[in-house]
Amino acid sequence: MAGKDLRALFASNDRDLDVADAFTNREAQWGAVASALAAQLHTVTARGFDVQDVEAPRDNVVCFHGTGGIGKSTLARRIEASLADRDRPAQWPPLQLAARVLPIRIDLARAAGADLERVVLSLRLAVTVLQRPMPAFDLAFARYWEQAHPGEDLQDYLHRTSSAFARFADATSLPEQLKDTLADVAQAVAVPGAVVGAAARLASAAARAVRERRSTVRALSGCARLADLLEAEPDTELLSYLPHLLAYDLAQVHGKEPVLPVVLLDTFEDTGDRIHRDLERYLQRVVWLMPNVLFLVSGRNRLQWGDQDVVGQLDWTGPAAWPGLAGAGRRQLLVGDFTAADSEDYLARRLTVAGRPLIEANIRAQLAARSAGLPLYLDLAVMRYLEVRRTRTPSSEDFDMDFAALIARTMADLTPEERDALRAAALFEEFSIALVTAAAGLPQEAAAARLVQRPFVDQDLAGQWRYHLHRAVRTALLGTADTSDDAWSERDWHNAAARAFTALGTEWKQGVPGDRRLLVACLRQGLALARDHRLDLDWLEHGAFAYTADSVWEPLTPPAALTTGPSTDQGPVALLTELLSALARRQHEPRPRTADRLQAVVDAHRLPPALQDMALYYLAKVQRDLGRTAASAAGMAAVVDGAGRYAAPARRGLAHLARIQGDFPTALEMAQHLGWEGRHHRVEGDIWWANGEFTRAAGAFRSARTEAEQHRVQGEAATAQALRALVLGFADPDRAGDEIDLAEQLLRPLVLRASGFNAALAALAAQAGSAPTEQGDLPGRIAAVRAQIQAAGLEPLTAQADLVLVLHHAVRSDHTAAAEQVERMQQQAPPGGDHAYLVHIAAFLADQPLPDGVLPVRWLASQDTVRDRWSRLVERRRTA
Repeated sequence: MAGKDLRALFASNDRDLDVADAFTNREAQWGAVASALAAQLHTVTARGFDVQDVEAPRDNVVCFHGTGGIGKSTLARRIEASLADRDRPAQWPPLQLAARVLPIRIDLARAAGADLERVVLSLRLAVTVLQRPMPAFDLAFARYWEQAHPGEDLQDYLHRTSSAFARFADATSLPEQLKDTLADVAQAVAVPGAVVGAAARLASAAARAVRERRSTVRALSGCARLADLLEAEPDTELLSYLPHLLAYDLAQVHGKEPVLPVVLLDTFEDTGDRIHRDLERYLQRVVWLMPNVLFLVSGRNRLQWGDQDVVGQLDWTGPAAWPGLAGAGRRQLLVGDFTAADSEDYLARRLTVAGRPLIEANIRAQLAARSAGLPLYLDLAVMRYLEVRRTRTPSSEDFDMDFAALIARTMADLTPEERDALRAAALFEEFSIALVTAAAGLPQEAAAARLVQRPFVDQDLAGQWRYHLHRAVRTALLGTADTSDDAWSERDWHNAAARAFTALGTEWKQGVPGDRRLLVACLRQGLALARDHRLDLDWLEHGAFAYTADSVWEPLTPPAALTTGPSTDQGPVALLTELLSALARRQHEPRPRTADRLQAVVDAHRLPPALQDMALYYLAKVQRDLGRTAASAAGMAAVVDGAGRYAAPARRGLAHLARIQGDFPTALEMAQHLGWEGRHHRVEGDIWWANGEFTRAAGAFRSARTEAEQHRVQGEAATAQALRALVLGFADPDRAGDEIDLAEQLLRPLVLRASGFNAALAALAAQAGSAPTEQGDLPGRIAAVRAQIQAAGLEPLTAQADLVLVLHHAVRSDHTAAAEQVERMQQQAPPGGDHAYLVHIAAFLADQPLPDGVLPVRWLASQDTVRDRWSRLVERRRTA
């Protein structure tokens, strides 16, 4: 505990309530401070270190940056206390330094009234505790003071502003130290009676003495730039260079152990903005001119000193000057969010009664999750808890809200253009500078480029767009009434959403053709924007066609709505979202569930004709997988009659249905008129394989794969290759290995469960007849794959797995087992005769008569010819 939380203390009359300013963790930041201190000590004690070297790169600054309310000031106060060896958190290990650490925290907040003069004076006041003379600095500072504060005694000033400097225990001794220094200098340069009131005359005499190298000013003559500073105009510009003299004086202090001053510059964002940098330029000069002092800077933004694009705005810039600050360098440390556990711990320790947490565990968990680790949110939630508690017992529903204060703090130091960019960014789950600029309606990207440098904007280099807002900030922006003077109206939000939606569509259309990652990313966010803001389908229709064309099926569920605005209905956008989600999820959920979802979309009749055909076509495909042949045929026929975009695939579907029903001549006739759009080669391959034409089937699937590759359709290429591997797994296991490997390679980045099962069955078929291995016996492995197929709802593939088992028994000449398996296949065959040809093939492989009741098949050749082809396959496998 760092002390009492006074706001909470005055929010309740309950005297049993113990309110504390809770501090949580931050071990990584303390570790960084310890590491920087060790490095700083090594630097200043190294042979050859020169405090007056103004050209050497600087590594004496650490920047702690983070969004407003993340706990930077609390961290700075805790670091100061710990460095002073008082009230150090138990989880922070003590420092192991052979030096005297002298912490100096300076609050640069506007409310604290900090300016350059107070910063420089604070530095001098802090070192009074050393009780050592600082002659170079004191002489120059006395001259400046005499000019800047004519007639005002320093002691009177310190007394009048005692609240600003009360933290420095020896502050009152500074005027006396200055007088002693001036008296000593006056004696050395033979200027009788020179006191503070005659500092200018004394400084001029001292400058001449230093230039003449008089032995009486030996203590000052080592400071190479002292004479120049004593002769310069005593204004603010000069004041910003005086820390160089203080650094020189500190370097002359010798004792049992080195003195290591640590200056904590807190609330650094209040020194100005990215355009007005006057105070920042002065402070940077202070840091540069005091290389023997470690500076810990804390503010909302990372320091830009190591960037090249601020040349001219600051004195020293770029990675050569500040190697630790370049980009996201090792000295730029983000003060990040609390973990969920730390958030709950914070809430538990913040308000207690008799040592027990006041806030209930379930509410603590709710607030920890909603805060996304943002301490400001937790702090506001504590005050909300006390507010509700005054009239009743708080419940979970009392915290189903966001806080306008969070938005106010976030926007506090943003320009109007940056605030518009922030609101526009909230519309996106992830975004780029260009997307935000377009959504905000800004003429230039400058505001968005500045925005992404703010700490509440996180980066993910693995994302399609690298930036995203802190979740608590985004949720508050979308769900809380904005009280800013330039707050957006409901129409403003709608117009911005429409611009964002259009920008996503433009980005997809202008992207690299066939870029699936971009397509899916645009669809996910585009669907969410259209859903939440009631926009028309527009480019989403063409995006849906592109998504289905490749048969890849990446997850496509759009982000959940973060607003509490109008509820979504079963309009076109909602139905398209459900359609695409169902198509993607059919690779992960049972086919009956997919069929129900697609049937609901079709029955709504609110999609445009082309999308309605899409829904009907894929519903018919799922019905075919489920053995609902009649319904599938009716759906495919309806799509064909519509003569739209899905007519060719639907004709392929009808050809598949003819094959499923054992009418191979009809299926082949239909296949020859399908063309590429109807995947003619793949349909032909299925037909030739069933008829025992293995070479022709393998060739057809190879042609299908090649054609798909030429059209850059990954999913179709992988599907065709898996089928080719399956054919060769049966017919030519020696060649099958490479084909199986290729199929697995093509399938690896995709989500195609049926094709994945085909590749697995190909591998098992290639091993048919083999003895048990470390992986287990083959029948057991086939059974495992069959169970997975059944769980996926891909019933037709279960018969294919059974066929592999028949092949295994047949190659091993286990006629009894083969015959029993054929009989089981007949018993499990779907009613109506679908896939009856597979039972025929099983009987051919097992060299058994056809089971009773099996329906006839129209083969492309005579039944005896087809039987002979499958029988000879077994004989070849036995003798191989």
